[in-house]
Amino acid sequence: MIHPIPPGTRDVLPDEMRELRALSARLRQLFEQAGYGEVRTPALEYEDVLRRGDDRAASAPFRLFDEHGRVLVLRSDMTIPIARLVAGRYRDAEPPLRFSYFQHAYRAPDRGRTSAEFLQGGAELIGSPGSEGEAEVLSLVAEGLTAIGLRRHMIGVGDGSLYRTLLSELEVPEEEREPLLGLLSERRFVDLEARIERLDLDPESRRVLVELPRIRGGPEVLDRGAGPAAAAVEGLRDLHAALEARGIADRVIFDLGLVRELDYYTGAVFEVYDPAVGFALGGGGRYDGLLARFGRDLPACGLALDLQAVHTAQAEEERLS
Repeated sequence: MIHPIPPGTRDVLPDEMRELRALSARLRQLFEQAGYGEVRTPALEYEDVLRRGDDRAASAPFRLFDEHGRVLVLRSDMTIPIARLVAGRYRDAEPPLRFSYFQHAYRAPDRGRTSAEFLQGGAELIGSPGSEGEAEVLSLVAEGLTAIGLRRHMIGVGDGSLYRTLLSELEVPEEEREPLLGLLSERRFVDLEARIERLDLDPESRRVLVELPRIRGGPEVLDRGAGPAAAAVEGLRDLHAALEARGIADRVIFDLGLVRELDYYTGAVFEVYDPAVGFALGGGGRYDGLLARFGRDLPACGLALDLQAVHTAQAEEERLS
């Protein structure tokens, strides 16, 4: 008799476990060599701590109470716990600070995600502003994926503030902004266009809101994002120059419609892809305002990989080669 397990979870058997450990060990070695010290934080965080980082991060259905009645939540990502850790444990440490982690996170399955429990491996760079910090994180992750045998991986790069700025400057009603951003984060372009068409906006504003998120490609597409989004686009140009200097610009696709589901991202945002599979392998970005919510105002950026997704892509690349 096979007994059920919770939806969105799975058993990992010895062969796969050995491969996941080997994959993690290679990435851990590279991160450590680059100066990213590994940390571990509790799987359970207080709800009010996660809510301070982002309301949606505290909305996970996996919650319980401690002996004092305070609400505990299984962490939904590692970025907020890292911000809490830096503000509390490294209050007087001189930046930049570099951390890595290999831990599970928990989210309710939804339209774009079938797993409730997933293993993240990631790197966070604290205290390094601008494109050089972003380029460091992206080149570290690209080097790691190459080292474990992913020869076809690509990194989508956008700006988390670009579409938000556009919604504000085109005077889209406040109550419409979050629903539109939600549709965009799920890449539901047909639904996005239908909702925009119902807004009381002039035809040119509707056209820009519909067309801009579909612009993606090499650095030449940045010219098409000028205008209301000029500041964000200029930041992406700086990042492209930094990536060229590190020799990984050919791994990057600029995506002007790329947004992350959590609202603490303030600048460049990233997603990692492999054409061997039809889903993202990870993501991240710049979150300059997050640490200030915990008492230490430092710029920061990072990227987390879903290691089981990376392992699936690794197996598919081997099968296709």
